[in-house]
Amino acid sequence: MHELTLMQSVLQTVEQDAAQHGINRINKVKLVIGQLTMALPDSLIFAFEALKPGTMFSDASLIIEERHAQCTCHSCQQEYKLDDYFQFVCPTCGSTDIEVEGGKELYIDYYEGD
Repeated sequence: MHELTLMQSVLQTVEQDAAQHGINRINKVKLVIGQLTMALPDSLIFAFEALKPGTMFSDASLIIEERHAQCTCHSCQQEYKLDDYFQFVCPTCGSTDIEVEGGKELYIDYYEGD
């Protein structure tokens, strides 16, 4: 249900901005989704497809760019991408003294319309 609510907010935000710029039809929406947001791209696409009929988005496509979290180990300075299992342990030295950067992004990168 999280993805449906999120997509409703995205569409509402784009619709309001498009109205301010005299845009009546949206052709494309691009979202940037960080790995740590736990938003599921397939579910977002499903929600988008379910919500768009009969709206200014009826012919629009949704593009999702996924961003991985980047980690830095304070013990050995190793930089690595966080894996899909969210194990916050350095793969080089086994330290848990890591810093997580990124992966929390969740925003509308752009939309196109006319």
